[in-house]
Amino acid sequence: MELIEIIEGLKKYDSATVQNAMMTIDSYDKEQIDYSSPELKSYHLENGTVVGVAVTCKVTPLYEPKEKLDWDEYYDLIDKSDLPVVGIIVDIEKNKGRGAVMGDGMALKHKVLGAVGVINGGSIRDLPGIADVGMSVWATGRVPGHGPFNLIETQTSVEVGDLIINPGDLIVGDTDGITRVPIEIAEETLICCKKVRDYETGVFDELKKKL
Repeated sequence: MELIEIIEGLKKYDSATVQNAMMTIDSYDKEQIDYSSPELKSYHLENGTVVGVAVTCKVTPLYEPKEKLDWDEYYDLIDKSDLPVVGIIVDIEKNKGRGAVMGDGMALKHKVLGAVGVINGGSIRDLPGIADVGMSVWATGRVPGHGPFNLIETQTSVEVGDLIINPGDLIVGDTDGITRVPIEIAEETLICCKKVRDYETGVFDELKKKL
């Protein structure tokens, strides 16, 4: 099955069902925590389940760094992707979260380039404007400002809400948070999602008869 088919298929399920499905796969490491912690908040705007591949970057939103990259090095990766992208933007400054790493302008930029969501390891601002754009976002907080805002790295492993995300990882996000699906079990996960959904529907229907 092509990855784009898997992505479209997973959009029918919530992040919890996807996590439950992975737990039924024999080859999956059951001790591996592939979902975000309560630190990461959903500002999901009721867009349904968001599924895409991760494009990552690290930023400094408050102080001018000694070295920095041109922002096109990040945005071009989104623009050139043949698959839906979830942008991952991580604040790496010492006082993480004190400056916003995303606002309405960046939400619009991501939308225009074809991103389906943005996960922020740091704070965001301009939430009404982000809502107007219709971009699903996750973040660890909200603040009204930032200082010099610079790109430091792209396509490296990052940590967001106690979840390690690598470039190219398959990301499933909704109002509960984020589940990371290892590519090597992505197709099997999709198949197992239907089994989990069917089983749970049967159990719930029986229980509801007793109400």
